[in-house]
Amino acid sequence: MTGLIEDHGLIGDLRTAALVDRDGTIDWLCLPRFDSAACFASLLGTARHGFWRIAPIGAGPADRRWYRGDTLILEHVWDTPDGSVKVIDFMPPSTGQHDVVRVVEGLSGRVPMHSELRLRFDYGRSVPWMHRERGLIVGVAGPDSVALHCEVPTYGRGLTTHSDFTVGAGETVSFVLGWRPSHEPPDEPADAAHALAATERFWTDWAARCTSSGPYRDAVMRSLLTLKALTYEPTGGIVAAPTTSLPEGLGGVRNWDYRYCWLRDSAFTLDALVRSGYVDEARAWRDWLIRAIGGDPAGLQIMYGLGGERRLVEYELDWLPGYEGSRPVRVGNAAAEQLQIDVYGEVIDTLARAHQHGLTLEKHVWSLQEKLLEHLEGAWSQPDEGIWEVRGPRQHFVHSKVMAWVAADRAVATLENAHAIGQPDRWRALRATIMKDVLDQGYDPQRNTFTQAYGRPALDAALLQIPIVGFLPPDDPRVAGTVDAVAKELSTDSGLVLRYRPEHTVDGLPGDEGAFLACSFWLVEALHLTGREERARDLFEHLLGLRNDLGLLAEEYDPRIGRMVGNFPQALSHIPLVTAAYLLTGVEGPATGHA
Repeated sequence: MTGLIEDHGLIGDLRTAALVDRDGTIDWLCLPRFDSAACFASLLGTARHGFWRIAPIGAGPADRRWYRGDTLILEHVWDTPDGSVKVIDFMPPSTGQHDVVRVVEGLSGRVPMHSELRLRFDYGRSVPWMHRERGLIVGVAGPDSVALHCEVPTYGRGLTTHSDFTVGAGETVSFVLGWRPSHEPPDEPADAAHALAATERFWTDWAARCTSSGPYRDAVMRSLLTLKALTYEPTGGIVAAPTTSLPEGLGGVRNWDYRYCWLRDSAFTLDALVRSGYVDEARAWRDWLIRAIGGDPAGLQIMYGLGGERRLVEYELDWLPGYEGSRPVRVGNAAAEQLQIDVYGEVIDTLARAHQHGLTLEKHVWSLQEKLLEHLEGAWSQPDEGIWEVRGPRQHFVHSKVMAWVAADRAVATLENAHAIGQPDRWRALRATIMKDVLDQGYDPQRNTFTQAYGRPALDAALLQIPIVGFLPPDDPRVAGTVDAVAKELSTDSGLVLRYRPEHTVDGLPGDEGAFLACSFWLVEALHLTGREERARDLFEHLLGLRNDLGLLAEEYDPRIGRMVGNFPQALSHIPLVTAAYLLTGVEGPATGHA
């Protein structure tokens, strides 16, 4: 049986990523890109859908595991009656190849080991033809080919490649699994020792550029490393998560493919990175953005493929039973066709922040923002599907209107501070119009709270963004009332925050879901801004305690069963961890609006 979601660690090469269970099993890997079909898909099925386990014979989960320093090199240690052994897993970044390297290192005694490699291309559907070629074990199916180089003998049994070997203290045995198009000859396998040193140097050097410090430095650094690992380096695009269809409620149907680049999530990610000193990543994402959204601003999508692809057709993989029976398993995402007004604000806000942190405001970048604003001027008053991508009828979501206000506000700030040429009075007028509309129609004076949508009393955790983005100052009584209402009505018994109550929201889907971790971090920020510093810090510490032992978070946490749910690891959970930590430690405050 596949382990718990939080039992997994992440390794990656800035092109794709793998999930490694604490028992030494890689049960999710898509090659050669994040959004490629998986060759190990047991995470969403059973062992017959592909996996690769290396562990001591007869052993269960590792006794200990950790990341090597500030890297994505994952190490598992087993203590057995025969001795102790370590398995080191990593993917060398920026080499142009697509390799998974696994190094078995003897620590004491002599430990019998077993490697079991079951390749299944196309999400577990295609069994490859295995043969030996140039000293490698090669598996081919259609366009895909994977070659295994290992230092010990192998044998085939049950359409699976096995290896039995013993490792003693001070000895190492290396395995290198590399992908290539099936019409090309295999690459020369990487030298494991050299690749390990280069990978450690890459991540350590990258981490050293971080400007973060303070009591939460380790948690912030692990989150930043995770966000970097979700970057597709060739284009600068950033995926929301490396997985698809991990359920928001066990056994339910809220199972979505997150291996794409949401403008919102990417913008938030770049905000966290640029605050931490990573301006190069901001520049790469900005360039990706310009390429992806080029053309008519009316055709702006809320998400794109890694290279800016627009067609993300959603379909189901009916041969996969899903994680713990959570079906359907989906590939693609129909939400790409939704209208979500808030993304205009998030994109323009992030571009403005990147400029504040030293990224040059180039003329063509400002021209693009002007086109987006011109379209938004006529579109902001429309109903939309909102930040949560409801699959019910469109509504006038308050958060969407607030973020449209942010777009106009940041345009004014850019024109005032960056010496750009434009029409500040036009955007001031738009800003004022949107604010009046929200205050008139999105606020319930009897309850002293903003509501999820115009004409609907339900609450929405996205309303916590109101003081964070500077729509109203934190000392405004309407802000305090909204924060209190959300904390009271959307919090679980454990203090975590639901994004909304499904029974009160027409979202077009059955079933329920866990507490949304990003919303819980937003409550930390909102509490701090409204003067409840002790409550904010207590909640933040509680959230840090929900991370797995490697410092990773899924999309949601279900306090009823004490488990993570949703895709993993989730960028939108790690981003507000970083920004909340900075707020609590005084590194940088929230955005502020302009009068």
